[in-house]
Amino acid sequence: MSNTSIASGQDAEILTHVDAGVMTLTINRLDKKNSITAAMYAAMADALESAHHDAAVRAVVIQGHETIFSAGNDIGDFLNKPPSTPDSPVFRFLRGISSFTKPVVAAVCGPAVGIGTTMLLHCDLVYAGDNAAFSMPFVNLGLCPEAASSLLVPQLMGYARAAEALLLGEPFTAETALEMGLINRIVPPAEVNALAQQQARKLAAKPMSSLIETKRLMKKGNASVVAERMAEEGASFGRMLAEPAAREAFTAFMEKRKPDFSAV
Repeated sequence: MSNTSIASGQDAEILTHVDAGVMTLTINRLDKKNSITAAMYAAMADALESAHHDAAVRAVVIQGHETIFSAGNDIGDFLNKPPSTPDSPVFRFLRGISSFTKPVVAAVCGPAVGIGTTMLLHCDLVYAGDNAAFSMPFVNLGLCPEAASSLLVPQLMGYARAAEALLLGEPFTAETALEMGLINRIVPPAEVNALAQQQARKLAAKPMSSLIETKRLMKKGNASVVAERMAEEGASFGRMLAEPAAREAFTAFMEKRKPDFSAV
């Protein structure tokens, strides 16, 4: 068993714990609503890379706090360190989780905003608290979807519901997420992390070669198109970050006012 903390500044913002074949990544920035910085994306990307090569790691759990999973990107950090290249930490993390060969289990409570929702599209099992709330408000920020969500969300939800989620950016509940197949089960928030650990340990006890091959076969039909869509989204995302709509959205956010898109 091992414990490590990956720190940004003086706070351990991504906690990594390995026990009984399960690596647990905990988003640990509660004072900032678990918003994710470039350093945190890099830490999670590095942890997944390490888990890929470590035979002792047989499954991965990603979790937050029972009151919040993640508010998405840290806006201030995002503006100071925009993801300008394919090797930017956020894109490294997304490629890492989308191509990860071993099982990934997520435990989600409270808000899961932006990438807090889209990363779940690449997890194998997702358990949610009855307080979970999912949203993908990219358009509202003058941006476009990421994590191949422009492909995977319509596949999962159907076009009409995907349009509400991605064009309107409207949040949806755990019950809706369960109905659409984004999550596997809803339990009280205090039980979510324990359930994810229980299921991950079940997976870790199974033959690894069978798990990896079964996951590969299930994802094979989408693997190349997911990578292609992710790259296309990343290029559009980077371009749109510098355009007037995104500048107005982020300025309004920092100034705590409603954005005005009438001129963009």
